[in-house]
Amino acid sequence: MKTLYLDCFSGISGDMFIGALIDAGADPGKLGEELKKLQMDEEYELKWGKVNKNGITSTKFDVLLKDGGAHTHDHQHADAHDHQHNQAHAHDHEHSHSDEHKHVHDQDHSHSHSHEHIHQEHKHDHTHGHVHDHSHSHSHSHDHGHSHHHHYEHRSYKDIAKLIKHAGFEQPVEELALRIFKKIAEAEGKIHGVPVEDVHFHEVGAVDSIIDIVGAAILLRQLGIESVQSSPVPVGKGKIRIDHGVYPVPAPATLEILRGTPLEQSDIRGELTTPTGAAIVSVLAEAYGPIPSMKVNAIGYGAGTKTFAEHPNVLRVIIGE
Repeated sequence: MKTLYLDCFSGISGDMFIGALIDAGADPGKLGEELKKLQMDEEYELKWGKVNKNGITSTKFDVLLKDGGAHTHDHQHADAHDHQHNQAHAHDHEHSHSDEHKHVHDQDHSHSHSHEHIHQEHKHDHTHGHVHDHSHSHSHSHDHGHSHHHHYEHRSYKDIAKLIKHAGFEQPVEELALRIFKKIAEAEGKIHGVPVEDVHFHEVGAVDSIIDIVGAAILLRQLGIESVQSSPVPVGKGKIRIDHGVYPVPAPATLEILRGTPLEQSDIRGELTTPTGAAIVSVLAEAYGPIPSMKVNAIGYGAGTKTFAEHPNVLRVIIGE
């Protein structure tokens, strides 16, 4: 049986997962072609390439919004802030800001990439659903700034499910993508007290989340993965600031998504596992523990955005029989 083992020693985010599968041999060109079925390709571009994280060559995958916002995504960020996203919020706004700050911080961080991740981080944020009512424009102050956001409307869980169902993917791809999205929407709805159908995703986050989640389903199918196992999942520690105040890591929605998943204690301050990463591992993994007995056929490393002093910020995947 072709098995995928997720070695989440530095947590997991959607883009780390896609980067790791590309690094392990999945075809990013075919991924791009399949994603065109969503008919959203005027909104984003995909970018991937090799980066070095503390001595480990790994693949960094990003979704760049076409209006000029490079928005890389998600990420798990080390700093607390990043997370803002968690906010799933019921209020969009909040997150909006969150993003802002997030970014702010990011910057602080010196990391190598700050920028890039800057964007990323926020990705998530948005991921979080929220009920929005308001305008997120601000939200966007972020780095990427860009007004672009404003041109977009929110996408609700209901809209995203319709987009996936109408794309014409193979049934296993469609079903898996819908299960992962539903996991995030249910958690956001529970935290914010709104029905799942009314959970909204901020546009930037929606684009990233759709690409990461649908992309994950496409690549698993492409690689012929029949079974998935994972290590326990570290979430990081510390606090993050969102509009409602200072919240603990993991953010409430991320923790709700991980209900039933074994977590691992970590001394790294900041968010290691994003809502999208949490949803991918919690839906896919059939068992948690050390590397199973297997004949290893492929290994891949997917880079996160942040860079830590003594710890490679990568997701390692092992594919074998």
